[in-house]
Amino acid sequence: MNVALETSGLTRDFGSFRAVNQLSLRIATGCFYGFLGPNGAGKSTTIKMLTGLLAPSGGSIRILGEDVSDPRRALEVKRRIGVVPENLALFDNLTAREYLTFIGRMYLLPAATVRERSEELLVMMDLAKEPKKLTLEYSHGMKKKLALAAALIPNPDLLFLDEPFEGVDAVASRVLRDTLKHCVQRGATVFLTSHVLEIVEKLCTDVGIIAGGQLVHQGTMAELQRDGSLEDKFINVVGNQSAEPQKLSWLEG
Repeated sequence: MNVALETSGLTRDFGSFRAVNQLSLRIATGCFYGFLGPNGAGKSTTIKMLTGLLAPSGGSIRILGEDVSDPRRALEVKRRIGVVPENLALFDNLTAREYLTFIGRMYLLPAATVRERSEELLVMMDLAKEPKKLTLEYSHGMKKKLALAAALIPNPDLLFLDEPFEGVDAVASRVLRDTLKHCVQRGATVFLTSHVLEIVEKLCTDVGIIAGGQLVHQGTMAELQRDGSLEDKFINVVGNQSAEPQKLSWLEG
C-alpha cells in the first residue's frame, strides 16, 4: 500500500494544555479521509502541524513518503500539497484572477500554466462573471470556492481541507463535492475535516474520529456503515450517552 500521510505519536502542547495527544495515522494514497471530532478536539491543530504551520511538540510526520522534519524535504512536500485552512486568509484587495496568479507563482508554476489553470478554475467555480470584483466583496461561499481553486492550482497530490463546507450554500456545496470527487478519481488524496456528517458520509472512504486530542476511532466508511450511520457512531464514541439531556426550563409544559 502506498501511503500518502503517516504520523506516529504526534503531539502538540500549548503550555500545560495538550491539544493533540500521541496521534498515529496511516492514510493510503487515493483515500478520501474524513477527520472528525467535536469543537476543540484538536482537528485544526492537527492540520496546522501536517501542513507546516505549527511545529509538533513530539512525534513524527511523513507526507508523500518524506520526513517533513527535514526543512529541505518539507519544502518539496509543500509544492505537492494544497490547503484550504479554517481561516481562509485571502488577500481582500485582489481580484480572484490576481489571487490565483499570485498563488500559482508562489508554487513556481510557469506563467502560461498559471493563466490556463486560473481561467479553468474561475469558470468551474463560477467566479469569472465579475472579473474586477475584489475578494473583499465576495460572499462567504464565493471565498470558499476561491480558496479551493487556489488549493487546486498546483495540481496537488494531497489536499488538506479544514471545514470547506461551513457556511456554503447548496449550489456551491455541490460544486465543491464534485470537484473533490474528481480529484480522488485521478489519484489525489484528500484529508477533510467537517461537521457536516451527511457530506462526510457521502464523500469519504475512511474516517478517523478525534476527541480530547486522542484518536478514538478509525476505519473505513463501509465498515462503519455496517453498524449504523456515521452520526450514530460519532455520538457513541464522542458523546456521553449516560448523561441526562439538558432541557430549558421555560420550554417545559
